[in-house]
Amino acid sequence: MSIVECRGLTKVLSGTRALNEFSCDIKENTITGVIGRNGAGKTTLLKIIAGYMQQTSGEVQVFEQKPFNNLTVSANVIFVHEQLNMPAALNLREILEVMASFYKNWDMDLAQRLVNYFSFQPSAYYDGLSKGMKSTFNMILGLAARTPLTIFDEPTTGMDAAVRNDFYRALLKDYIAYPRTILLSSHHVDEIEDLLEDILLLKQGKQVLHMPIADFKECALGIEGNTAIVAKWTQDRELIFSKSGMFDTAYTVVRNNFSQNELLEMQANGLKISSLNTSDLCIYLTSKTKGGIDDVFSQS
Repeated sequence: MSIVECRGLTKVLSGTRALNEFSCDIKENTITGVIGRNGAGKTTLLKIIAGYMQQTSGEVQVFEQKPFNNLTVSANVIFVHEQLNMPAALNLREILEVMASFYKNWDMDLAQRLVNYFSFQPSAYYDGLSKGMKSTFNMILGLAARTPLTIFDEPTTGMDAAVRNDFYRALLKDYIAYPRTILLSSHHVDEIEDLLEDILLLKQGKQVLHMPIADFKECALGIEGNTAIVAKWTQDRELIFSKSGMFDTAYTVVRNNFSQNELLEMQANGLKISSLNTSDLCIYLTSKTKGGIDDVFSQS
């Protein structure tokens, strides 16, 4: 069952298409990483799904309803982001109480245990928190709400490494105990890949791919060796990234549709075959050029 369905979604902001004919389906009870560079359209997409913003054209359904200004969707979705605002007149304890009155699955015991663990003073005010502490408190809200659709947009901004690790562990443990659909946008792809079941990659407002993380890790290969031999084996393949090395060598990343016999023959011809880490593959797939920053200097 799909919790989110987007069809031909377009959003124009200041004359620019932040989303451009974007389509996807988000399955129930999965953790999906929404990945892309700055300006790729991630936050715009998440705001539309959460009902904070209306699309320019196209269709979006959340729980089979249009999300914009929809109370049913609002009651079943929490959108945690770094611009989250809290009433200045309420202290942290009072904010938790307000959240409990709105979200039917709210777990006050979990919220209070996390508040204690991260050393918050319940009588403190949200505006007085540091950027990292605000992100940590926002994370507590997102976890304790236990909404059927939980959206985290760059939730670890300002957190140090130890707190980020605590967040990831808390998210995974609570998801296992209380499955729900989670969308997680992050620049720390290498940190969150073990959490993810699916990855949704965006580039310039369009979907690059949407697949299980296990398939994503296998979808491309790095090939390194003599330039002519590399070119021979990759000439009819989909090129993702390429750069020249020293002493007439080259490194190329291509889609992995090689047979096992082909891989063995390539290795016999002196080529080095390697898998890619998730972060590097995301960078290569969303780059404007096939050679990355090196292309800037090769044109000078």
